[in-house]
Amino acid sequence: MTPGARRGGGRPTLEEVAARAGVGRGTVSRVINGSPRVSERTRTLVQQAVADLGYVPDRAARALAGNRADTVALVVPETETRLFAEPYFSGILRGVSAGLADHDMQLLLTLIRTSKERRRFADYLAAHRVDGVLLVSVHGDDPLPDLLGRMAIPTVLNGRRTAGETVPYVDSDNTGGAQSALEHLIGRGRRQAATIAGPPDMYVAHCRLDGYRQAVRAAGHPEDPALVAHGDFTEEGGRRAMRELLARRPALDAVFCASDVMAAGARQELRAAGRRIPDDVALVGFDDSAIARHMDPPLTSVRQPIEEMGRAMAELLMELITGAAGGSGLGSEVGDQTGGQAGSQAGSQADRPGHHLVYPTELVRRASS
Repeated sequence: MTPGARRGGGRPTLEEVAARAGVGRGTVSRVINGSPRVSERTRTLVQQAVADLGYVPDRAARALAGNRADTVALVVPETETRLFAEPYFSGILRGVSAGLADHDMQLLLTLIRTSKERRRFADYLAAHRVDGVLLVSVHGDDPLPDLLGRMAIPTVLNGRRTAGETVPYVDSDNTGGAQSALEHLIGRGRRQAATIAGPPDMYVAHCRLDGYRQAVRAAGHPEDPALVAHGDFTEEGGRRAMRELLARRPALDAVFCASDVMAAGARQELRAAGRRIPDDVALVGFDDSAIARHMDPPLTSVRQPIEEMGRAMAELLMELITGAAGGSGLGSEVGDQTGGQAGSQAGSQADRPGHHLVYPTELVRRASS
């Protein structure tokens, strides 16, 4: 028989799969839904019957019976321009997709830029159309995490809003990464190292700025506020901030940018001003994206495992949705951004209290510094 067909026409039913496998209808349902309460022999029989008959589960019926939508929303509170210009987001998306691949879940990508769009999304959530939310690029004043908490919707953040974040999150050691960047620049003999920090309303920007300041202090260099400018994680923001820094401190000899995209903008401005990289000004970014590898000269950058973080977000959210907390043993590193060092291997709930995962970073040295 052709897969998906049967004598008399129509799609194969759950009962027919059960009859072919020699088991009950409930057993077939447990196998299809991934229940562990089935022996391997029985699971094999059911899977073979499914393959022989070409049975395709009815997602809508399954979702209704289990009070599930079988859908996860990936929410990015940014514009389309930044979404497609910033390699970080595509890396997170690839990781999330990989993490959901074995869970038979649909992924809904949602951009929220205005309060009207936020209200519309809240109405969508109230209709029980998603089982959980992954929230990327969190700003400190974003009310969405608290709204999701009030609605009791499983949520995982990429990053965090404050040091005391209570919502489950996956992050990287931003402070330690920035420290390593400055230690590298100072170790290369740079005396006036500036930084282009991220927007002040994002905790990730505070962490990377803290790492910069800690390294400057540890080296015994005076802290100079004129060597700090803020961008918005865009290329144009990097250009504007670089112009500010050159106007204030023309003799600066190094710049640490809080993202590779801003470093690309800073590089353009440095070249327009006749500054050679790295001869006159050393340049370091953060993310180790494709931009860093393809820049001329190639950009020294702080690597964070972006795709792995996206995968961990999806796995953590599935734990929250299914109630299987502590069961995945995610192979990440747990750390504390305030100390600048990654901690011990995460293999149990005790190693990641409150579902908080922090990955270590690594400085990748290239010709720009």
